[in-house]
Amino acid sequence: MSQYWSQLVHGLAPYVPGEQPKDQRYIKLNTNECPYPPSPKVLEAIHAAADGTLRLYPDPNADALKDAIAEHYGVTRANVFVGNGSDEVLAHAFHGLLKHDAPLLFPDISYSFYPVYANLYQIEVKQVPLQADFSLDLANFSGKNGGVIFPNPNAPTSMAVGLDAIETLLQRNHGSVVVVDEAYIDFGGESAIPLTAQYPNLLVVQTFSKSRSLAGLRVGFAVGHSDLVDALERVKNSFNSYPLGRMAIVGAAAAMRDKAYFEAIRQKIMATRASTVQGLQALGFTVLPSAANFVFARPPTGNAEETYLKLKQHGVLVRYFNKPRINEYLRITIGTDAEMSEFMRILSAL
Repeated sequence: MSQYWSQLVHGLAPYVPGEQPKDQRYIKLNTNECPYPPSPKVLEAIHAAADGTLRLYPDPNADALKDAIAEHYGVTRANVFVGNGSDEVLAHAFHGLLKHDAPLLFPDISYSFYPVYANLYQIEVKQVPLQADFSLDLANFSGKNGGVIFPNPNAPTSMAVGLDAIETLLQRNHGSVVVVDEAYIDFGGESAIPLTAQYPNLLVVQTFSKSRSLAGLRVGFAVGHSDLVDALERVKNSFNSYPLGRMAIVGAAAAMRDKAYFEAIRQKIMATRASTVQGLQALGFTVLPSAANFVFARPPTGNAEETYLKLKQHGVLVRYFNKPRINEYLRITIGTDAEMSEFMRILSAL
């Protein structure tokens, strides 16, 4: 049926998510999901919302969720945008805030959806190389640009940059929007959301999929100046006025308000990450300093693909990227203590 495709579709190279094979049961350490269930308060809220009102459209503005986010971060509802996962929020940002006459800047090793969005929306890009140690030096994001976007912590390398470096970038790059993609910020980084009060060109994007255990609900959000949020709302309402269903709105609001559960889960994951790093290093792996719910590690032989395939044969999924500079590394999601113990047992045997 390709004869009916538009010229744009012929040129697309879609994003490829982590594999989800169904041929057997796997220890799934390849898609950076939370290994623990959502807060019980989330499930209670969803159950309570499962009533006859499902015949009605949800609130197109999702004000109940925006209020919960605004309350948590000390901003106003006008500073919050919500969408169907952070990927949709990012897509609207690319379309509404980052498409200009100058190139968009992002790291050369980064979230692989960025070049996909740029291609989809026909945005000129300039990829900025990471340092030799895979660190992100924001001093290299300079010159005329139509916007800057980077994950913090970076994916798949797991390394974070500090707020001082982000603020220095904002001070010199005031002519375009800077998007900080904080999908993994809750596992060791420091959020840039407080800086949005000082810098009207800063947009911070987060997700409920990782630290709040709601990957299956598809909820993401952005915090920034009301002018930036208004641009995102204009794009959203030109595409889909109802991106979040009733269950997603109430469930995500409950997750945002259950601070005790959120804190317990993230601390648990960080503790498991620390023991996993020690175990990998004891086996001779090189492990980059991680501030995420995953680690980026090089096997002693450097043959990451072989290790990935052997682990898969033994029922463990990790992520391998056959790309320059990172093809000797594996991205390993942090699972439960039991999952990581079994992973280490299998890896040691291999």
